[in-house]
Amino acid sequence: MKNLKAKDLRNQTVEELEAMVLAEQAAMYKARRDLVFRQLTDTASFKVRRHNIARILTVIGEKKRASEGANA
Repeated sequence: MKNLKAKDLRNQTVEELEAMVLAEQAAMYKARRDLVFRQLTDTASFKVRRHNIARILTVIGEKKRASEGANA
């Protein structure tokens, strides 16, 4: 799991970003489940995934606000 760059995320559409959020959330759920069953050894991935989700949601919000401002 690697850090996503906000610069790279801004080049994608809102639909692609929303799909990425769902994928990251699913991966976060799987990682939590694996931790409970002692199958996960890389606990630092939680922080990376959480930050990636926050980055993606921030870019989605920026894009939605920008499109609302352009329509007004």
